[in-house]
Parts: sequence; structure tokens; C-alpha cells
Amino acid sequence: MTRPVTHIWRLLKWGRTAARHGALRGIERDPNTPPPVKRMARIARLGARVPAVPDYAGAFRDIGPAAIKLGQSLATRPDLVGDEAALNLLTLQDDLPPIPFSEIEAAVAATFDQPLDTLFRSIDPAPVGAASIAQVHKAITSDGRTVALKVLRPGIREKFARDIQTYEWAAAHVEAMGGEAARLRPRLTIANFKRWTNSELDLRREAASASELAEKMRGFAGYRIPAIDWDRTNGKVMTVEWVDGIKISKREELIAAGHDLPALAERLVLAFLTQAISGGFFHADMHQGNLFVEPDGTIVAIDFGIMGRIDRRARQWLAEILYGLTTGNYQRVAEIHFEAQYVPSHHSVGEFATALRAVGEPMRGKPVSELSVGQMLDGLFAITRDFDMQTQPHLLLLQKTMVMVEGIATQLNPQINMWDVSAPYVRSWIRDELGPEAALADSVKRHMQTLTGLPDLLRRIEERYPPKGGAPEPPPLPEVELVWERRQRRRRGWLGYAISAALGAGAAAGAMMLGWLG
Repeated sequence: MTRPVTHIWRLLKWGRTAARHGALRGIERDPNTPPPVKRMARIARLGARVPAVPDYAGAFRDIGPAAIKLGQSLATRPDLVGDEAALNLLTLQDDLPPIPFSEIEAAVAATFDQPLDTLFRSIDPAPVGAASIAQVHKAITSDGRTVALKVLRPGIREKFARDIQTYEWAAAHVEAMGGEAARLRPRLTIANFKRWTNSELDLRREAASASELAEKMRGFAGYRIPAIDWDRTNGKVMTVEWVDGIKISKREELIAAGHDLPALAERLVLAFLTQAISGGFFHADMHQGNLFVEPDGTIVAIDFGIMGRIDRRARQWLAEILYGLTTGNYQRVAEIHFEAQYVPSHHSVGEFATALRAVGEPMRGKPVSELSVGQMLDGLFAITRDFDMQTQPHLLLLQKTMVMVEGIATQLNPQINMWDVSAPYVRSWIRDELGPEAALADSVKRHMQTLTGLPDLLRRIEERYPPKGGAPEPPPLPEVELVWERRQRRRRGWLGYAISAALGAGAAAGAMMLGWLG
């Protein structure tokens, strides 16, 4: 187990890096920051050359690979890091200098039980891309197929595990301070981040995600997932079909190739809605570098390290919320939030509906080009604070991906109206999935499951409450405070101040990244 002094030392180093980029300034200005943290943030920047304009992305980049990934995940969380930091973090690119090909070749060879030349005819030494977790090379298989070879950076799993331990430690202490930090639940934010990165660090899971998404999208024309070469894939190496196409970010090349950009934008939005609402399993890293357009206009997605999954009930809420916003039925949207227990019951449904109307009405009927996404998010996050809404971790990836998709769709077609594109699809899904026939089918299914489960339920009840005559059930035991727990409680006063000091001087991972920059 890592000692607290090690966590504090890491946070201090990261804090000094953040101070040199001006990234601690927000901590001092935020009224929610505890006074000891503010004082230590000022101490952290003493003697540092602080730029006039904070560079949060630069701070995350200099701290290391895990911080780059965390910074990207927080780019759509202005409620945690503040609008200024979130906007700057959107520029954070996940690219690093490539490691020597000799190391990559050795890493690939070490993962297979057979010589490389039996698997690959050739591997291009020049990488196609080099990110914080892996780098990609073009290769030719022994049977002559062109593939993309993705290889984990040597030692990257250990580096991520070390840094995430400190993120968890810092998040726990920040959340324990209560107030706004407790509402934002930074511990769950880091827990989700850990789960996502653990998935990215196992390339077999990424390959499985690609395979599952391909099955779910098989009936969606004009959008596809490249095939996985399972014989050349393991935990540290993934081999996938090579994609010949134009990156969706290269607008002029798409136009020159004769592609219909408004049609591409609309198909991308519908592909995302199909994944998220119909399938409950979606590609959560749909940035411009991960989408290509083939000569026939098919959109091809790559890089499935980050995937989102939401259950059917959450999808129902999502569909009704989207439909309510598109149709202006704010009362129903408010009721859904209360039914889902997103908003505590002591608040007024009517007041919440009015607050939603204040955010939704300015957006309706306008193209994205005329909307201020920043103002919209400001309004939404103000509502979450006013109505004591806690962060919903299962929707964080969904929110992040929606912002990505909207950005790409707007670049392809500045006049696109996201509501107009979404409404017919959502309306159809609600009719099919939530209409009378669907409700009846669900009811029959639930009742049958209940009936078939009765024997097992009765057996468990009998085991829990056996007939009289056996050994008597033990009485409730009193709670006893153990010696070391008492000792820890007595130390909490001075340790809490030391932790606050470390977090105030901590880097983005310890302070900026955990909710004190608003």
C-alpha cells in the first residue's frame, strides 16, 4: 500500500507543475475552496513564473500520460473544473513522441508464442500514431492483408496504476471536506476514470468492444466497425483491419472527394443515438481522429478503448428527456428527473420545470452555429447546484460523447439543428419501446420472471428463517471502536490540515482535477 507521504509528494510535484502553467489560479478564486487549500495554493506558486493566461492543457500534458487521459475526460466537466479550464482542456491532444521501433518490435514479439515472421510479413517502423497509452503501426500479415497494429507502450500499465492510486487518495480527502465537493462526488469520477483506463490498458477488451459494437450496428447502413484479427490480438497487442479513408476532420478533402457533408453529419448523429438509446452501448471516444469516411461515404470508427454502457431504464429516461426538450415539454422532463431520483424529492417539480425552460427555450429551433454551448452548460450546471443534483457517473461518458458528436456534426454542417435531427428518431424509439404494446410485453415478461423465481425465493427465505428448534439466532452485536481507529480519529485534526495543504499545492490531479477550479 502506498504511504500517505508518497501521495503528498506526488501531489506537491504535480502542483508545482500546475503552478508554472498558472493552473492553480482558479483554486484561489473559487469561493467553494476551503481557506487552508487557498493558502497553500498561494504557497505553491511562490517563486514560479505564472503566465497571464492559465494553460491547463499544458499542465496535464507535462504531468504525464495518466493526467492527459484524465484531463481529456474532464474537458466536458465544467461543473468540476470550471468553464475556463474545460474550454482549455478541449485542446489537450493525446499524442506523445513515439518510442523507438526496436522497443515496439520487442514488445510485440514477447506477447506471442511464435516468431513474428510467422504472423507478419512486415511492420512499418514509422508509427501511424503515438498516444499516451499505445502507438499504432501499419503492417502486412503473413497471408498478405494490410492491418493496423496497436501496441501498448512498455510499462504503461504500471505508470497508470501508480498515478491513479494518488488520484483516488486525493479524491477521497477532497470529498471528505463536504460541501460542493461532496455533491460533485469526485471519488466516483476517479472510479469511473479508473474503470475506463483499465479497459483501455487491456487490448483484448478493446477488441471485444469493437466486436460487440459491430454486431449492434450491423443493421445501420453507412456506418461500420473494422474487423478484428483475433489470431494476432492479445492483452498488449491488437490487430485490426486497415481503413482506407479520409479523416472526418478534413472537410476540404471530403468536399473534393464529392461527399455529402450534411448527410454525413446527420448520419453520425443518428449512429450515436442508435448506439446510446437503442443499444445502450456506445463508442465514447468519437473525436475527429477516430472517424474516417470511405470512398462510398461509409463512416468507419476506430479506437474502442473507451466505451459507454447504460441500462434500459436510463435509456428510457434519456429518450424522454431529449424528446421533452425538443418538444418543449419541460414539465415531463422535470417529472423524469424526480422519478429517476436525480433531484431530491423535497424540491418542487414545477420550479424545476421552469428552470429547465429557462435553459431549453433559447436553444429550440436554432442551428448549432447560433447557440452558445458554454452558456447552455452554464445554465444546466446552475440548475444542478440549485436543485442539489448529484453527479450521475453512468451518464458522464454519454455527456462527453454527445459534445464530441455535436462538434463534429457542426464542423461538417454548421447549419445542422441537433434537435430536428434527433426528434424523429427519439419519437420513433419512444413509440416502439415505451408505447402500449411494449409496456404490455414488458409487464408480461416481468410477471413471468417473478413466477419462475418464486421457488428460489421461497428456498432463500427458508434458509434465512429456518424452522424453530435449531440453534438460536445470535443477538445483534454492539459496535466497538478499535484502538487503532480511535488513534486515527485523534490524529484526524492535524492530518486533515496536512492533507488540505497537499491538495492545495497538488496538481491538476489533486486539486484542479478534483473540483476546486470552478
